[in-house]
Amino acid sequence: MTNLEGPIGIKNIIFDFGGVILNISHNMLEDAFRVLGLHNFDDLFNQAQQSELFQKFEKGEISPHEFRNELRRITNLKISDEVIDETWNQIIGDYPAERIDLLKKIKGNYRLFLFSNTNQIHYDFYIEKFRKEFGFEFSTLFHNTYWSFKMGKRKPETDSYLEILTNEKLCAAETLFIDDSKQNINAAIALGLKTLHLQNGMEITDFFRGSSLLIEFTENK
Repeated sequence: MTNLEGPIGIKNIIFDFGGVILNISHNMLEDAFRVLGLHNFDDLFNQAQQSELFQKFEKGEISPHEFRNELRRITNLKISDEVIDETWNQIIGDYPAERIDLLKKIKGNYRLFLFSNTNQIHYDFYIEKFRKEFGFEFSTLFHNTYWSFKMGKRKPETDSYLEILTNEKLCAAETLFIDDSKQNINAAIALGLKTLHLQNGMEITDFFRGSSLLIEFTENK
């Protein structure tokens, strides 16, 4: 579950976004494309890996316009930009209020950062969704936010982690990285970050008491 050892000593926490703060559903996304007639969407895009098209989009190497056109080409779907965006956004679920409350509580005790593999279409949708539901800007929950399509880098590329550590002057040994993807966790461990791999329905709220990390972490290499 974690690679935390000895005294916690955590001063900084880097959170993943989808599956950690925002609920997402790959099944909903796959079902939505199946309704349009694409029955192998999971071969192109899933949690473990994505085709080159989606990786380029997440690194900001292609625009939303280019993404939509290429998606139409490789899927042979004759659908509008609006239908693509609506379907593509089916992966986006809800923001559990208890997770947002937790971030508010712990920001005074830790330097908080967000690091997400994402793209412009999803970003525009869920940032506006948060604004409407909570009445303030999502970015204010963190000391800084890092989005792959703005960085030009994505997890688990080593350079993406190093950019954050360097920009924010973070000590890896004092920084906890929380993610729900094993490949991203492994890359963080290789750089000396403390890690928490959320899996099997784990909630970030389970690992905090009030505004502080619980000390009952167990090592599991």
